[in-house]
Amino acid sequence: MAKKLTNHEQELINDLQRVRADFENYRKRVDLEKQNLSELTKVATILKLLPVIDNIERATAHTPADLADNKWAQGVAALAKNLDKQLAELGVTKINAAPGVVFDHNLHEAVSVDDADGDQEVIAEELRPGYMVGDQVIRPSMVRVTRK
Repeated sequence: MAKKLTNHEQELINDLQRVRADFENYRKRVDLEKQNLSELTKVATILKLLPVIDNIERATAHTPADLADNKWAQGVAALAKNLDKQLAELGVTKINAAPGVVFDHNLHEAVSVDDADGDQEVIAEELRPGYMVGDQVIRPSMVRVTRK
C-alpha cells in the first residue's frame, strides 16, 4: 500500500536530491582543481630546472676533445642523459626545432629573421630548446629563422 506523499515531504525529497547533486558537482570541481594545481606545480618546478638543464647541455656540447675520455666529463654527460630520462618520465618532451623545420609561432620564438627571399619561414638554428608537457608548450624554442 503506497502512501501518498504530502507536499512538504515531496519538497524535502526534492531539496535532498538538489543537495546531493550540488555536492556531487562540488566534489568533481574540487577533484579537477586538485589535478590542475598538481599540473601547475609540476610545470613551475620544471621551468625552474630548465636553465640548469640548459647549462649542463651546453657544457657537454662544448666538451674539449682532449677531455672526451675524462671520467668527470663522462659523468656530466651521463647526468644530462639522466635528466632527459627523468623529464620524459614526467611527460616532458623537447620541441622539434632542427634546422629546416617549418617555423611555427605556437612552438617557436624567433629572435631573428634573415632577409632572404622566400615565402616559407624555416628554422636556421635553435638557440635554446623548447619543451612541452603533453600538448601544452611550457617554454617555446628560441630560434633564428630564414626564408626559403
